[in-house]
Amino acid sequence: MLKIGLTGGIASGKSMVASRLAELGATLVDADALARKVVEPGTPGLARVVDAFGTDMLDAGGRLDRARLGSVVFGDPSRLAVLNGIVHPLVREAAAGIIAAAPRGAVVVQDIPLLVETGQGSNFHLVLVVDAPDDIRIARMLEHRGMTREEAATRMAAQATRADRLAAADVVLENAGTVDALLAQVDRLWTERLVPFADNLRRGARAARPGAAVLSPARADWPAQAARLGARIRAAAPADILAVDHVGSTAVPGLPAKDVIDLQVTVTGLDVADRIAPLLAAAGFPPVPGANFDTPKPAAPDPAQWEKRFHANADPGRAVNVHVRPAGSSGWHYALLFRDWLRNDPEAAAMYAEHKLALTKQFAGTRGTHAYAEAKEPWFTDVALPGMDAWAAHSGWRPPSYTLGSPRP
Repeated sequence: MLKIGLTGGIASGKSMVASRLAELGATLVDADALARKVVEPGTPGLARVVDAFGTDMLDAGGRLDRARLGSVVFGDPSRLAVLNGIVHPLVREAAAGIIAAAPRGAVVVQDIPLLVETGQGSNFHLVLVVDAPDDIRIARMLEHRGMTREEAATRMAAQATRADRLAAADVVLENAGTVDALLAQVDRLWTERLVPFADNLRRGARAARPGAAVLSPARADWPAQAARLGARIRAAAPADILAVDHVGSTAVPGLPAKDVIDLQVTVTGLDVADRIAPLLAAAGFPPVPGANFDTPKPAAPDPAQWEKRFHANADPGRAVNVHVRPAGSSGWHYALLFRDWLRNDPEAAAMYAEHKLALTKQFAGTRGTHAYAEAKEPWFTDVALPGMDAWAAHSGWRPPSYTLGSPRP
């Protein structure tokens, strides 16, 4: 199943997005609704809340007075932490039951207001953030919820900042305009990304990448995207993955590149790579048959030093290559040294950019990127290898040393 985490600040329009996704066919897990359910009269959750906050938190009918409780905890981080410690585990348990009952191939959307605050982003294939500027959200709370400006500000201050939510987002749904504009974004996302993503996951297939190689100007958010993707990969097999490193052109600041994130997953051996392959596939990165060797640079007496396991994204909205390589192998060493050489030698980076631009023009009329990739190989051997080896000798560069139990980004 495709697991989607949906979040947004108070009055952002998150509930409207959740409802629309449910109408389109998603299985919805509403954390707010579950949070109410687990503290209904007669539940252990309500008993624990009363123990912690007193019987004053109950109304005349014995139900939880949420407004009164909110006035106690919002603005007091210690009291809010106590409440969250009671409610969140119960909500997670109830959510797990709904997810377990979802059909194979379902798109499961978990509506979690505090997804960012609780650090749950790596548990999902995608995190959707519904966003609106703070002033618009405050105006909505004043108009539609009857809050004072002070109450609205207090509620917002108790949640993650807008910047933190946007940093955690794979998809941002803008809601500063009309309802129709927001719902149109949701409909496009469902049709163009979520449904194909779920189908690719079910089939264990990578997303299609039509078209020729096209270079994009360097994007400032490539490292942040790589970090989010790397966290998901580490979470898939934390006991077996030594590190996930951002490599390739998108890891070099300022370097034009195909808009593809390359990640190197370090393991102790190919037996481990094979064992975790189903876990990576379930996380959204299925294996790609027939792509388990790097081209030796130069031809090596031991080709096994260039053997790897190659995975790619099932998500049609974000191209990702995942190279699973044994620590210390030639391919592993080359990927890290090449990246660090380009990061530290502006002339080398400019030379590589010029070479790539010439090749994209040469192969602009071809289908796919295979011819472009093949044409780059001589440059890696004839130009890059001696250049980066000389830089490593001059700078004293050494590859990192990883140990199990201490995964590094």
